Amino acid sequence: MVTFQVGDNAVYPGHGVGEVTSIETKEIMGSKHSFYSIKILETGMKIMVPTNNAEAVGLRPIISKKEAGRVLDILKQTDVKIDNQTWNRRYREYMEKIKTGSVYEIAEVLRDLFVLKVDKELSFGERKMLDTARSLLLKELSLATSKQSLEEEEKVAAIFGLIEEEEQQAN
Repeated sequence: MVTFQVGDNAVYPGHGVGEVTSIETKEIMGSKHSFYSIKILETGMKIMVPTNNAEAVGLRPIISKKEAGRVLDILKQTDVKIDNQTWNRRYREYMEKIKTGSVYEIAEVLRDLFVLKVDKELSFGERKMLDTARSLLLKELSLATSKQSLEEEEKVAAIFGLIEEEEQQAN
């Protein structure tokens, strides 16, 4: 069973990295229940997750440096075959992967959409999903590794738009 302490970072599927701000006990219908109160770093949204149900909802700790390396390897693969199915079927498939909360699945979605973007114009939904996958991964990767190591990987930096940021700041 996964447990967190106040101040720990945790990943909530679909919302990204949050900080456990408190562990509270509430009485609901006569019985006491313990909750993690989590503030999502990207949006400031507050989520309460029952401590005994944390694993079932997919709450997990930040990935390790080694796991971050595997994610970067997924992102660097550019010779992937993208299904030629309709955009809405692809969208549903990618949405399912993002909902799993698996950092590897999200990395695959981000990589596939980025590769697809090179070949053709993405639909509005796909562009939004690309941004979602990008923000979900960037926060966790920057906590698991250093931003500098992400910037050193040119292919990865391009996916996250880190190169463009640097060039804009230089001008």
